Amino acid sequence: MNISGIDHIELYVGDAKQTAFYLCSAFGFEVCGQGGPETGLDGQRSLLLRQGDIQVVLTTGLVPDHPATEYVRRHGDGVAVVGIGVDDVAAAYRTLTERGAEPVSPPREHVSATAGGDDRRVVVAEVSGFSDVTHRLVERHGSPREFLPGAIEVAEPHPDTDVKLLRAIDHLAICVPAGGLASTARYYVDVFGFEQIFEEYVEVGGQGMDSRVVQSPSGHVTFTLIEPDPERQPGQIDNFLTWHAGAGVQHVAFGTDDIVKAVGTLGDKGVRFLGTPGSYYDTLEERVGHLDAPLDELRRLGVLVDRDHWGQLLQIFTESMHVRRTLFLEIIERRGALTFGSGNIKALYEAKQGELSGTTAP
Repeated sequence: MNISGIDHIELYVGDAKQTAFYLCSAFGFEVCGQGGPETGLDGQRSLLLRQGDIQVVLTTGLVPDHPATEYVRRHGDGVAVVGIGVDDVAAAYRTLTERGAEPVSPPREHVSATAGGDDRRVVVAEVSGFSDVTHRLVERHGSPREFLPGAIEVAEPHPDTDVKLLRAIDHLAICVPAGGLASTARYYVDVFGFEQIFEEYVEVGGQGMDSRVVQSPSGHVTFTLIEPDPERQPGQIDNFLTWHAGAGVQHVAFGTDDIVKAVGTLGDKGVRFLGTPGSYYDTLEERVGHLDAPLDELRRLGVLVDRDHWGQLLQIFTESMHVRRTLFLEIIERRGALTFGSGNIKALYEAKQGELSGTTAP
């Protein structure tokens, strides 16, 4: 089974148009397609957003018994489907279900024939992921502009006048209840063939959390799995699990080639980022070595810097844009780093805790 990467993510949201307006105006996404009852998507309205290699589907249920309606009622807006690109959906579906994944939807084809005889074919199937988040296996043939022929009508692209700030989905961070970390990691290792590439215990004051990172052999699908330490004081991971009503995607990390430019531009468009204490930068170069970006710019923007054996990574996290303060976003630039450093995990934990407690960084 060859996993090529994250094909798309699908968010179930209360109002797809409102969410699309925010992601387009603040983050630079573009609405590239739509579908609903008139295209065979019964009981729902879906919008397709794109930027760089990122594809985000926003789906709102139109009837009370639609899965998106029920998901939003229970969790609020959030990631409900993670699409994974494979070279053969039928074979991948068979392999995954034989290894223990629960079947959700068997393979089915979406085909659109063009006047020039260029058949555009997409094969999809769905299997269980974690909690009530599913994985959609996607096999694509023909024009990459198509998304789901016949179900999502793709509009003609607008002239590309804006520089794309965000390039790809770097990873997803997933919170699981205490005691669920080992079994969730094992599921992706045993069933999906991922490798565990990182493990860390983070202690902040009287709180603690365990994390493990699992990654596909291609290196293009990465999940950071997090659980709270029940022996310590409750913290922001416990809050997420309570407000989200169970396990879920805590944040989506978008990769960029220039984090200083991206964060500056996004901030000018109204994106609010978690604060970083000024003291974080006082010994930054001693901790991570020479910085390619100017230290004063990193300090002004609040960008975190860490390193692994291969290089540096620069990260920053947005405040949650949801009333439950659950899902938020990350902007990350990798300068050689392949995994995750230890320092930024603790810095994120402290910054998120500060947001939830109503404090700001000095």
